[in-house]
Amino acid sequence: MSNSNNMPKRHMGLRTANTVSNVLIYILLVVICIVWLIPFIFILLQSFRVESTCQVGYVIPHTWGLKNYVNLLYSESSGLFGTAFSKWYLNTFIIALCTAVIQTVIVLCMSYALSRFRFKMRKALMQFMLILGFFPGMLTMIILYRVLKDLGLTQANAVPGLILVYVASSGMGYYVSKGFFDTIPKSLDEAARIDGATRAQVLWRIILPLAKPIVIYTVLTAFMAPWGDYVFASYISMGSTAGKNVAVGLYEWLSQDQIMNNYTMFCAGGVLVAIPVTVLFMCLQKYYVEGVTGGAVKG
Repeated sequence: MSNSNNMPKRHMGLRTANTVSNVLIYILLVVICIVWLIPFIFILLQSFRVESTCQVGYVIPHTWGLKNYVNLLYSESSGLFGTAFSKWYLNTFIIALCTAVIQTVIVLCMSYALSRFRFKMRKALMQFMLILGFFPGMLTMIILYRVLKDLGLTQANAVPGLILVYVASSGMGYYVSKGFFDTIPKSLDEAARIDGATRAQVLWRIILPLAKPIVIYTVLTAFMAPWGDYVFASYISMGSTAGKNVAVGLYEWLSQDQIMNNYTMFCAGGVLVAIPVTVLFMCLQKYYVEGVTGGAVKG
């Protein structure tokens, strides 16, 4: 009888302990989110401040308005999208979009080939690309700059040069996509081949519809990397406004003489830069997580 009476008490104790631990975890996560969001909220509020363009000692604006966004995007001499920021934003969008499309095609084709085909030196090639990816890209910055300069793809022509660099080693990012393709039964390929489908038709009409999460994951990662790149973009576009992206252009506004006159516009630019990536990630978060977890199951 005593044991039977103790069982409900044990269950109640475990349930209480789990409830307390969950509450503590949620409180910790909420605190972390608040700390993480404070800088973004500060920038957002400052972007709507119109009574002064310099840095001030308060957060909430005294006068609200869209003047900073209008000044950022509109120039009386050139009209809409005629300012330097508009050029930087357009450059960044072109680079990110072209890189996302080309890199996704290359990565998916490479991943499918390594997942489905068996050929000599296949494992050696995979290991070589995996080891080569451990080395930071900064090691090749000098030689890449010399090559791009000889091709005329620096400074004002930095946009095609950056696209070329970003997609050049795309095949080395095969690992996650290949792991996802490995989870798709090969019997589907064999059935389609028996029906007369080519390898390309098998990939585009059968495999990719089933691999929607990994496709979206690849597109997102390929888009976000060049969107926020600063180091290599500043190196290639050095000395020319026409070839800069938003990261390089906005960084120039942090200089001592610029920040006093362009601080609120700098905050507005930061908000506009964050919008596309935030919207994409929030809309496609489900597929992004599925792609990461699905590709990590089997390598």
